[in-house]
Amino acid sequence: MKFNQLKAVALSSIFIILNACSEDTTSDLTTSDAVTISVESSNFIAAGLATPITIESRTLSDGSTADCYKIVVTGTPTDHEMGPWCPSNIYDDATAGGIWLENGEVYDVDGAFVKNLATFYNDDTWMLYNATTGEITKTTTETECDEAANPNVGEEYENYCVECLPSYVEYLTHTYYIPVTPKIAATPYVFSTGLDGGPGGPGTAISTVPTNRGLAFNGVVFDAPAPTDNILSAYTLAPFDDAGGHINLAAGYHYHAATGLSKKITQADNHAAMIGYALDGYGIFENTDEDGNEATDLDDSRGHYDEIRGYHYHVDKAGNNNFINGLRGEYAL
Repeated sequence: MKFNQLKAVALSSIFIILNACSEDTTSDLTTSDAVTISVESSNFIAAGLATPITIESRTLSDGSTADCYKIVVTGTPTDHEMGPWCPSNIYDDATAGGIWLENGEVYDVDGAFVKNLATFYNDDTWMLYNATTGEITKTTTETECDEAANPNVGEEYENYCVECLPSYVEYLTHTYYIPVTPKIAATPYVFSTGLDGGPGGPGTAISTVPTNRGLAFNGVVFDAPAPTDNILSAYTLAPFDDAGGHINLAAGYHYHAATGLSKKITQADNHAAMIGYALDGYGIFENTDEDGNEATDLDDSRGHYDEIRGYHYHVDKAGNNNFINGLRGEYAL
């Protein structure tokens, strides 16, 4: 009798524990947050908009409808300069070039970096400069930009530094829809790395998961990771400027890293500054707080919750060629 009573208590305890774990997991994904911060359209810099922001009813990724901000951007930042990207000579200092992201580190693309590429990548095929004059070989026209800045670059552009200029895309605009008030998804949407054909990747044909991550306050898109493997396999270098951006003819100017040069909104409590919104409407904040500390409790999407900002994201380190890993909320189709 005593054994049976203990057995019953033990089984009951196990059931309660398992049930509690199940309830906690479901709650994290499906219930509303105590604090949900709506998108503040006035945070966007007006000069980066092609037209004033309006509200439209849109279908979200879960099939529901919601009010969304229609944001038409020029993609031209007005809060910092674009470029430079490629230095002109191997004797140029860091002010003549941009940056390169490799294995979590940020490198200045100065003349010495270009000269040292064969050693940097342990491959003697790299030779982006004239050994006699020191002049660096780089794209100089819109046609060369178009032909060199794509995954299927031809052999004629081997050992080129790819530099596409703002004048090539000055009339380009893009339209984005962001829910006015974020809505938690039943299951977070996971981005691919952006380097393959998985959900959100370049080869995607059936997934509706967006490739872009969000928008900076200046209207420049936070893009998927740059396909650096494709770039390097063609023996081309397509540097980013000091703000983490570069240009192609389809996307215009876009970011692949957050380096702290675009508009930010500082927080009164020492928290990391806010730099934009993800496509699900949740805020995007810098990687570290004012003391240089990273958040230690981020979920798989690189987000977490507090009672001041509600749920929000923190971008990855600039050297990781990444912003966030997924969308915790529903996004506009």
